[in-house]
Amino acid sequence: MVNIQSIGFVADNKLEAFIQSKLDKLMKLDDDIVGVEVFLRLEKSVTAENKVVEIILDLKGADLFAKKQSQSFEESTDMVIEALRRQLVKHKEKLRAK
Repeated sequence: MVNIQSIGFVADNKLEAFIQSKLDKLMKLDDDIVGVEVFLRLEKSVTAENKVVEIILDLKGADLFAKKQSQSFEESTDMVIEALRRQLVKHKEKLRAK
């Protein structure tokens, strides 16, 4: 189950669909993902890089977390998904090593 929360603003359907499609691909990598929490936030910043995306992957027996900030929510989402993909691969390798 995916829960997307935008804090301090209303995310449009296009952005939510973009995030959902990225998460769908990520969730195919591991059957142990039981839930996903996505937080979208606008930081008060002097630069344009104020779009923050945080994602918590709820796995059976573990949680993975990544947070990225950039000029757009799409770019931040791409970076967070890539960070979580690497964490998932490492997590699976650790489980196989046991």
